[in-house]
Amino acid sequence: MSLRILPFRQYDENDVINLFALDSTNVNEATTVSGDGDAGVFVKVSAGDFNLDPVAYGDDAYLGKTDYPFVKAQYPSVQLECAPAASGEALLGITLRQTAKTDENGEKLLYNPVKAEELGCVLPGQAVPVATRGVFTITAGAFVGALTVGGGIALSATAGKVEACAPTAAEKVGTVIGTGTRTSGNITDALEGDYAVIALGL
Repeated sequence: MSLRILPFRQYDENDVINLFALDSTNVNEATTVSGDGDAGVFVKVSAGDFNLDPVAYGDDAYLGKTDYPFVKAQYPSVQLECAPAASGEALLGITLRQTAKTDENGEKLLYNPVKAEELGCVLPGQAVPVATRGVFTITAGAFVGALTVGGGIALSATAGKVEACAPTAAEKVGTVIGTGTRTSGNITDALEGDYAVIALGL
């Protein structure tokens, strides 16, 4: 499942940036797979040229066949882009939605915007909301190693994830304020396992 972030979160909408689309090379093929298009990925700015038009139109394989006679099909894409951030890079924030092409049945979400909204998903080329600060609950898929309460978090060498660091470290991007483990009962929990509650931007 394309989620590295759990529902418990607290943030101000003024701290959410809605300008950047996820780089096309990092988009998930489907909402049922996990990758760099997940919700809860820590991202950087990869394309930030404000001299460009806000939206570009072009041929895109996501549309399917685009070379019908006398028909010009073009796909809109936001020109500003973000990509998973690794250690040593400038953090923009954490993605609040997944970016994916198809649903669990392999059907393109392009043709079902209502379902995309229900799944908390944006399409390739659409701006993904990125929170720059706030309190978030992240699953084990969002961090490397173990996190300890009161410790700091920093970008890891694995792009898009964080790792533990000293509370006074220069590379610190947030603080761990709680940890826990989700367990399954009779019904398997797709997000079972370790999780951490972090205060991003402190």
